[in-house]
Amino acid sequence: MNLPLTDPTLLAQDIPDALTARLRSSGPAVCIRFSHAGDLLASGTAKGTIAIFDLETNGVARKLKGHTAGRTVQSLSWEHSGRYLLSSSIDWKVILWDLKDGSRVRAVSLGAPVYIAALHPRNHLQCVAALYEYRPVLVDLSAGSKVVQHALPNLPKRAPHELDAHPDKADAKHFTTVAAFTPSGAHVITGTTKGWLNVICTATRETIYSTRLCSKPILLIRLSTSGRDLLVNASDTIIRTIKLPDLSSPTLQPDSINLAVEHKFQDVVNRLSWNHVAFSSSADYVMASTLMNHDIYIWERGHGSLVKILEGPKEELGAVEWHPTRPCVAATGVESGRIYLWGVHTPQRWSALAPDFAEVEENVEYVEMEDEFDIHPEAELIKRRLDQEDEEVDVLTVDEEQLEREGAMRRGLGVEIKTAADEGGADGGKKGAVPAVSPFRMPVLLDINESDSEDEIVAIGTGQFRRKSTAREDAGFGDEDVHGEEHVGSKRRRGD
Repeated sequence: MNLPLTDPTLLAQDIPDALTARLRSSGPAVCIRFSHAGDLLASGTAKGTIAIFDLETNGVARKLKGHTAGRTVQSLSWEHSGRYLLSSSIDWKVILWDLKDGSRVRAVSLGAPVYIAALHPRNHLQCVAALYEYRPVLVDLSAGSKVVQHALPNLPKRAPHELDAHPDKADAKHFTTVAAFTPSGAHVITGTTKGWLNVICTATRETIYSTRLCSKPILLIRLSTSGRDLLVNASDTIIRTIKLPDLSSPTLQPDSINLAVEHKFQDVVNRLSWNHVAFSSSADYVMASTLMNHDIYIWERGHGSLVKILEGPKEELGAVEWHPTRPCVAATGVESGRIYLWGVHTPQRWSALAPDFAEVEENVEYVEMEDEFDIHPEAELIKRRLDQEDEEVDVLTVDEEQLEREGAMRRGLGVEIKTAADEGGADGGKKGAVPAVSPFRMPVLLDINESDSEDEIVAIGTGQFRRKSTAREDAGFGDEDVHGEEHVGSKRRRGD
């Protein structure tokens, strides 16, 4: 309804520029993740709880409780349709949630605190996890109560000239800190505490390629939606982008892989360290939150130049995420634990309401016409009202032209979600392309507990709404046992 009031020049803007909303979950948020369709935002807290926000109303659509109370949720990973969500925590657990009813499909202990866990892009019953001071594991959840774990290698694949004089001592504390699937799921990319980047084949569970980016630990790796770009954040204050080859190609030879660094982003003046990094929806931009700083830096990948610094709350920002389809950025506050949203500020064009409506930059003196405010006879007003009541209103006929105009305006706003099949081109039929999955619509719960969102919209009547502000904290978020929960690998041997 408000699309005609929007300036068309702002619809093409692809970088957010203003703070638009503040969300509050049940506890301080430490990690966030948009669903693939972009209609939901998952938030993991330091209390071990998870809140799912509906981005249409900024209200809490569902609350999930299953991790140990007081143990931080480390990572979140969405299934492609948006129905399943994987969460990991330092309580050693990974939990697969079904958002249709909020139930736990699987809950398993991996025997060590979990750095990060990610779902397989084609099979939501398989995931990979990087563990604290242990080897990463490939977890198969399809066997019901019997959970199968396969250990993945920590050590990189090295050429003879790259070996150290004492490899055993050099690799004594060589652990994996982060892991992620490629879009096809055929390979896993991991980063280690020694700055190595490893490419591991999922089928054989062997490292087929390794390269060393730096001598410091790799903190985070992110892949673009297409899977052709890799973003790496390391402890050496440098953010790197890498072009990936088509790892799903049947003709790919491991010896021909070369992961060369495309761009390096850093602050050479202030030597800022980066908390979290992410790609934009189109992978044309790279953004990062800064350690001990209030700003979010956005770089353009074409020339590697800084194009925007987002300013907002006066607190350090932790995790940052870019909306998958819109110029919208979400970030968590380190001190308050709130979630902040940046978007495009679109001032309304009131001249679109009427052809003769004119906007002025400053007040001007208005000259009244002679008969503009004349009082009309009451009889004439009654006659006009009766004539209007006699008009027949057609509420059944569908105006096809109006529907087409509204659809065109929505496409201009980027509201439509394109699946892999709609993309067309050569990638649509490739083996490595992500299959087109109809998006899951989470059912509305009418008996949900009071939301902790500060901007929740509440219906108070037919067509009437108001905003409701709540500040009540949920106490008693505890760990609830799952029937048939498996505690696998409670005792492990350290090392590889």
